[in-house]
Amino acid sequence: MTKSKLSNKEIALSILIFIVCQILLLVALFIMLVINTNGNVIPFIIGNVNNVITVAVASVILTFIVYIYFFMENKVILASYGKIFEIFLLLYFALIATDVIGYYVGSSARPLLFFPLIMTMLFKHRNAIFLTFIYGLQVFIFNRFLNSDMAIGVSEFLGSHAIGTIDGFSGLLVMICGGILGIFLLRGIKTRMGTVVVALVLFIPTVIINIVMQLSNIVEQDLFRLVELAIFSMLDCIFSVLLFLLILPIIEVIFSELTPFRLRELTSDNAKLIKKMKQQALGTYNHCVVVAQLAEACASAIDEDPELARAAAYYHDIGKLKNPEMFAENQSEYDLHKELTPELSVDIIRSHAREGAKLIRKNKLPEFFADIAIQHHGTLPIKYFYAKALKMSDGELNVGNYSYAGPTPTSKIAAIIMIADASEAAARSLSDRSADKVASLVGSIVEERMNLEQFVDCNITLRELNVVTQTVINQLAGVYHSRVKYPKLVLSKNK
Repeated sequence: MTKSKLSNKEIALSILIFIVCQILLLVALFIMLVINTNGNVIPFIIGNVNNVITVAVASVILTFIVYIYFFMENKVILASYGKIFEIFLLLYFALIATDVIGYYVGSSARPLLFFPLIMTMLFKHRNAIFLTFIYGLQVFIFNRFLNSDMAIGVSEFLGSHAIGTIDGFSGLLVMICGGILGIFLLRGIKTRMGTVVVALVLFIPTVIINIVMQLSNIVEQDLFRLVELAIFSMLDCIFSVLLFLLILPIIEVIFSELTPFRLRELTSDNAKLIKKMKQQALGTYNHCVVVAQLAEACASAIDEDPELARAAAYYHDIGKLKNPEMFAENQSEYDLHKELTPELSVDIIRSHAREGAKLIRKNKLPEFFADIAIQHHGTLPIKYFYAKALKMSDGELNVGNYSYAGPTPTSKIAAIIMIADASEAAARSLSDRSADKVASLVGSIVEERMNLEQFVDCNITLRELNVVTQTVINQLAGVYHSRVKYPKLVLSKNK
């Protein structure tokens, strides 16, 4: 999703929220001072007024840079006020957690990689890298001016808990180098426990940076410092991943974040509605699995989120759970609609979109899934029953009475699932599933939806529709490929 322009109201509100978040950030820095000075914060501030002002001004400048970055690069974030609070809330937590562990355990054991890892799950990599730099600078500036030998009265207030000059610089390198490496490593991880592997890999650059930066001190002191640094570096990675695994599920619930981990969990066989669909509507489940495969491939082809498309496709027909036997894929031989009027059949068929959205919301699943459930048929007519009604009537009928209520797709993923859903169902009914027949079928489905203006609200381009069409054709060719006809030959075991 992109947003090219913010309204004056959105700009004003986003600036106000950033100001509030900046004030709370200064409060978080004050809490860190309280921890470091063991409660003697006022005398410490009086003795280090210049340093306090330096840190406060630097913090404001960094926040201003964040606003400018998102204003220039990603206005969607500024228009999503909850997203702004989410960024700063995680920043507050990361700063305080880093400070607490640094104070009570050791400066090299601070969970410096927690913030980069969790940003990777919530933002695109470019945004995550930028925010990692901001976080690293914020930590470095605070420690350099208010938690090191640059502060007045270090021995009195900070004692042995002060961050040394070399520790400060090595920590900055760990946050930036290790953080960026973690961001790219985490991209390929699909399970929460996979982050443990990332922690093991990140231990290598973390320990190398800490040891190299401390080489001059180690030579002057003793080699046991090497072992100590290695242990603390491992603690850094362990604490970072533990906090990541602890905080991420909370963020997913509070801010309704659709991380790859959560999306995978929602599409597993153990998910409540998926399990129910397998038991009560197996035909619909099998249809959704194929549509999910198509949607994932199409989303990847046009640079949309493939995990999100796959998960949404699993739930697009979940409303069929209300009357599974009324849908063709779940029927055996007898069609129950033969006993019903076309009007009643249409009401039952089109209700699955509305019922799906209700069921999704009732089970507190992502609102995006509800949007897909209610949009994947748009305002299309239910042609089978419309044609049946025409045969039974003497005059013309209002096609709107035999159509889905809409709305039409409002996202590219909704448009993809609309195409994939119709293509899979239609291809399944083909007697001849040759490549040419499938290509002709999919092309006609997309053309029909374009003619009926089903894609006007989702900002999908003609080029992207062509890519989606070709991708669906290629994928269906793999699903419904021709098979060798086996000879009718009965064999028996030789005695």
